[in-house]
Amino acid sequence: MVIRSPIAQAAAANPVVVWDANAQQAIWDVAQQQPNEQARSFAMVHGAVYDAVNAIAGTPYRPYLSAPAASGTESTEAAVATAAFQMLVSLFPAQLARLQAQYDAALAAIPDGSPKQRGVAVGAQAAAAMIAARRDDGAFGSQTWQAGTRPGQWRPTPPTFASAGAWTGHVTPFLLPSASMFRTSGPPALTSSAYTRDYNEIKRLGGVDSQARTADQTSAAIWWHDRRLTEWEIKRQVATSRGLNTLQAARMFAMVDMTEADALIACYAEKEHWNFWRPVTAVQLGDTDGNRATAGDPNWMPLLVTPPFPEYTSGHTCFTSASMATLAYFYQRDDISFSAYSPAADATRHFPSFSKALAEVVEARIWGGVHFRSADNQGVRIGLSVFAYMAAGDFFKPIRHP
Repeated sequence: MVIRSPIAQAAAANPVVVWDANAQQAIWDVAQQQPNEQARSFAMVHGAVYDAVNAIAGTPYRPYLSAPAASGTESTEAAVATAAFQMLVSLFPAQLARLQAQYDAALAAIPDGSPKQRGVAVGAQAAAAMIAARRDDGAFGSQTWQAGTRPGQWRPTPPTFASAGAWTGHVTPFLLPSASMFRTSGPPALTSSAYTRDYNEIKRLGGVDSQARTADQTSAAIWWHDRRLTEWEIKRQVATSRGLNTLQAARMFAMVDMTEADALIACYAEKEHWNFWRPVTAVQLGDTDGNRATAGDPNWMPLLVTPPFPEYTSGHTCFTSASMATLAYFYQRDDISFSAYSPAADATRHFPSFSKALAEVVEARIWGGVHFRSADNQGVRIGLSVFAYMAAGDFFKPIRHP
């Protein structure tokens, strides 16, 4: 006899959590989408799931797109499975056979009958609405980053010298009216004291052979850089440990994932606008920046492989600040503990609160040598601004029924 823990039982009983794990398998394990692509895919899946579950519950919360007709007697499990399955197939048609097997197994566990059939119909309607809404939303466009040659201008970085993701800032946001509504004042001037501090800090702490960085800081940098984002496991863990029901989980995942996606869209709009160079370029060319306090090192390399796009602002701090602030808002408390495992770091990190996790990612991007502190801090501000816009609006809010 196998005895499962309460958290494992809750996860198995909650179809939203199950299909989030299935989505991760499709989005990352198989498709290997990068973070800017992942965010859009998760937001689409959970937006459809939320609208389906919310409709069956009697529309107690404001729908994201629409509320399919429902009487409340439909199978919520069938609706969740159908909405998620159809969204994932629309995103990854090449994975149809594998996704179909998951979907068939989910439906086989639901008793046959009218509730099951009508749950399938509700889920299909919610997915169709999301697919239609995101058609021609600007994803995977033909935009390219503008490589420069002057001090401060971005150019492809070693060892890959790649350039990717320039379309991201042009994607239609899920919640925001404009990707550029939280435009910052830009990175510090190359001759400023702020830039000098940023430069010397990352040169000392972020190098591949840094003697100032501790073993734990190195592990944290790798942990946060894992493209199998640990935030996914955190959301599932907190949803199950807090005992969320299906409606609560659907609302939480949609709220968090759409806020995260918009924070990344806004961040990439900043990257395109400021087109600022990465630390590896800045340090290797430090003797050309006009700042006598920034000694160059042509052999300096960061701990982590630098992502293939401009530096300012930090996408990871945009994303994580939006995520952690939304989770704290949803649960109405910050001090919820959680942990997550990173295969890249082969380590599990533990946090006593959402704010502690956010504080660490700011440092981790410096320890990894891929972001200056100014970009990290401004990324946090963008993510918090996107969260504040979501929280102040009507999104996902309770509806007062007569």
